[in-house]
Amino acid sequence: MHGCGNDYIYVDTMQYPIADPVQAAILWSDRHKGIGSDGLVLIGASPIPEANYTMRIFNADGSEAMMCGNASRCIGKYLYEKTHPWPLPVSEGNGYQETVIRLLTKSGIKMLYLHIVKGIVESVTVDMGEPVLEDEKLFNPQIAKSLSAPLHYREGQGGGSALFVSMGNPHYVIFTDNVDQVGETGRVLEHHPAFPQRCNIEFARIEADGIIRTRVWERGSGITQACGTGACATAVAAFITGRAGRQSQIVMDGGTLNIELRESDNHVLMTGSAEFVFDGEIELQTT
Repeated sequence: MHGCGNDYIYVDTMQYPIADPVQAAILWSDRHKGIGSDGLVLIGASPIPEANYTMRIFNADGSEAMMCGNASRCIGKYLYEKTHPWPLPVSEGNGYQETVIRLLTKSGIKMLYLHIVKGIVESVTVDMGEPVLEDEKLFNPQIAKSLSAPLHYREGQGGGSALFVSMGNPHYVIFTDNVDQVGETGRVLEHHPAFPQRCNIEFARIEADGIIRTRVWERGSGITQACGTGACATAVAAFITGRAGRQSQIVMDGGTLNIELRESDNHVLMTGSAEFVFDGEIELQTT
């Protein structure tokens, strides 16, 4: 499945348990010798009553991520369209139906609002929770000051050329006219000592009012077509630095995501599509 071109292999572990997801992610994600993907996503039953299902996500290099917005939308579409009968209530909306899934992730429980038209999930809104701007486990601002201009970190949240935002996973959003430096610069910054657990790097350019062109270097996967949490981080950084309002369209290589920073509780709402590509069977070869 993919969300705006951010493609992952999805396994329903309630039917097909994966004993070694790290090895599976590395082997299957290889675009020449495997299936080819940005990583592996495991869908599971929730161990707690507060959530309906669980998500674990492994990057193409085998490292485990805490959260993925694009993957969460795909999970919502998969569960609704492949689960018969659907176990959760469905309500009537304005021309569509809606159902809610509580998805347990490494970053806590995320609420998925599925917008359904004629039995098909047309889009999904994910409540990504409240962004975090300071987290010493993920970001060291003192070390970050050593980042060479014009990518240096400036003190004070307003007017800075770059900003750290955690959406349950770390992001460093750089506002620049040259978003195509994503490969050369992103590769270096992912491993910069300012980020103790490495970092996702976004390169963002303001195109028009509320429209932001963004390219992503994703931790553990390299350049990806899109990143849901990265889109959220970009919108938050743009709002905080006065570059955009509370609603933004984040235009990524693989498509556009609509992001809202809700004023009532400062939660980030991400809305976008999810698509099936193909399904099949594969054996995990062990050595």
